[in-house]
Amino acid sequence: MKIYEIMELLPHRYPFLLVDRVESINDDLTEIVAYKNVTANEPQFTGHFPNAPVMPGVLIIEAMAQACGILATCRLTEEQRNDKNAIYYFAGIDKARFKRVVLPGDKLVFNGRYLKDRMGIGWFDCTATVDGELVCKATLMCARRTIHE
Repeated sequence: MKIYEIMELLPHRYPFLLVDRVESINDDLTEIVAYKNVTANEPQFTGHFPNAPVMPGVLIIEAMAQACGILATCRLTEEQRNDKNAIYYFAGIDKARFKRVVLPGDKLVFNGRYLKDRMGIGWFDCTATVDGELVCKATLMCARRTIHE
């Protein structure tokens, strides 16, 4: 799934769209592999940290949640996907752990696995890796809710 297909599923746009490509979603829609190419010209690196740029952990978690949001959206019926008054919100983080820093030039790979859904809230186990090395792992929650204008 390329960027324009991702943009059809997620409401995020630059500079907050943090998934560049979906490599795979398995046939039973329970697992996703996606990635972000981290580049030196991203706005967070001007202040985090100017002399030693490191991707903020909160953005790594957000990118993981976006990958899980894509998977959650793919699990919806066509009618639900076409409802422009509903959106997935990042609803929670459990058991988050960071193991390694992410630097400009890294390819950050997300592996998300659907766990369950209850009352419009989906739970996902997710990891982020660089070159096969664990960066972060967490259980994430995404809540499907009506947009309030």
